[in-house]
Amino acid sequence: MMQLNVLIAGVGGQGTLLASRVLGRYALAQGSDCKLSEVHGMSQRGGSVVTHVKMGEKVYSPVIEPGGADVLLAFEALEAARYAHYVKKGGMIIVSTQKIMPMSVVTGSAKYPGDILDKLTEMGYNMVKVDAVGTAERAGNIRAANIVMIGCMAKLLKIDYGQMRKAVGESVPQKSLEVNLKAFEEGFNAIKLP
Repeated sequence: MMQLNVLIAGVGGQGTLLASRVLGRYALAQGSDCKLSEVHGMSQRGGSVVTHVKMGEKVYSPVIEPGGADVLLAFEALEAARYAHYVKKGGMIIVSTQKIMPMSVVTGSAKYPGDILDKLTEMGYNMVKVDAVGTAERAGNIRAANIVMIGCMAKLLKIDYGQMRKAVGESVPQKSLEVNLKAFEEGFNAIKLP
């Protein structure tokens, strides 16, 4: 039974909540205890949204403490920096290279840091960068970038392809089933393991 703490970070509209439900469904199908905690910021205005997913033999709290995440699944580069301190030593950041400008940048009161992912690498974080939007576009819909990220994570953690694909299929709306299954496949295949 896999013990796994995953923090999923993004901005409103990127599908962080759906991604957490996919992981929760996968965990329950494996017989794991699973707890989810969703934190909604100003999600309707493109604000930060983070979800905590904890799975294992017995899970007592739904919240991951700083330094306790095995994986940070970041759907946007700035969100990777915002939540990197949650990743435990030896953990991993899987980050979409997509950049969504926060309101402070849009209004001109701040600048988007151009080298943010390089700085995280310099700080010693184990990071995998993913062109999730481009991969989702090839799958048929850029809105499936969240499922691309789930596919990448499944490959990196050596999670059974068929079981995670089944969790995706049971979690997404029927009308977008085909594109999401394709996005999962594309994300899984985008990662080349040594």
